[in-house]
Amino acid sequence: MRRGAILSLVAIGLIVGAAVTAVAVLVDWLPEQASKERERIDFVFWFTTAICIAIFALVAAVMLYAVVKFRARPDDDSDGRPIHGHTGLEIAWTAVPAVLVTGIAIVSTVALAQNDRSSGTPMSIEVTARQFAWSFKYLDEQDLTSTTLRLPVDQPVKLTLKASDVIHSFWVKEFGQKQDAVPGMVTTLRITPTKVGRFSVICTELCGLGHAFMRSKAVVMERAQYEQWISEQRQALNGSPGQAGKAVFAQNSCGGCHTFTPAGSKSEVGPNLDRLAAQAKGPGQPLEQFVRESIVKPDAYVERGFSADLMPETYDQLPKDQLDALVQYLTSPASPKKSKKEGR
Repeated sequence: MRRGAILSLVAIGLIVGAAVTAVAVLVDWLPEQASKERERIDFVFWFTTAICIAIFALVAAVMLYAVVKFRARPDDDSDGRPIHGHTGLEIAWTAVPAVLVTGIAIVSTVALAQNDRSSGTPMSIEVTARQFAWSFKYLDEQDLTSTTLRLPVDQPVKLTLKASDVIHSFWVKEFGQKQDAVPGMVTTLRITPTKVGRFSVICTELCGLGHAFMRSKAVVMERAQYEQWISEQRQALNGSPGQAGKAVFAQNSCGGCHTFTPAGSKSEVGPNLDRLAAQAKGPGQPLEQFVRESIVKPDAYVERGFSADLMPETYDQLPKDQLDALVQYLTSPASPKKSKKEGR
């Protein structure tokens, strides 16, 4: 190969390498860091990536050197000189990878161990996953429940995950960790949020027809705002029947599957609860009776366009006072009266 051609290839390689490096440096490849756990995971990622880049660069350099240095000369048809091994090289390419892999394993183990250990007294939250919604019970706040995960910034949190039906998987990418919620067992996940903001809670385990819509929000706020929110939720639970019904609606993740304007929910996994009155005319039942039966026996009436077995048949376990409050909330004059039942 002519020297000019070699220089051209080297120049092209340098230009492409510079462009790729610029893209790699300027593009934000990883999600925003919003927890201490995410920071540790990102460190492990970049530590491993740096080692991989160094190995790739070394191998590429040796290969390029060999191609240029030991290339066949014009009209040289002779065989290369035979070799019978090199003890030093064999030891090196066995020992060095072993050391690198061991280093990666140690760093990863330390990071995971730190992520499984809280730096202070953690707040306890029970996470319940069901098709196709999340609910969060604050065990330190008289079991107050919400469909939105609200956390005070810089507060260690221990999430205890359960599933009511099938396997789900809890993930907030900015928090950096994912954990399965499995029926019949309890799993845990520890988080220490470090940045105020709103982040998406996503189910990353295929769990049924509405899997793509199984989303919620994680809201990280200042401590004072969090305390104010807790106070407001307690007042709602102890307030009028309408407020109590709204709290039950939120606690049981009804808005994760249904549109209901008074609650501000807009999900389309299940029927639209703004049209309950019109739907109740089908079986010819009083509205309250229709709604109540639709909650405790969700497959008794199935609205056109929706399949049976979509809603979990677990809402018959609601305490009577909560069921009464929910029915009143859904059928009150302040609520739209247009179609379909609750619960689904």
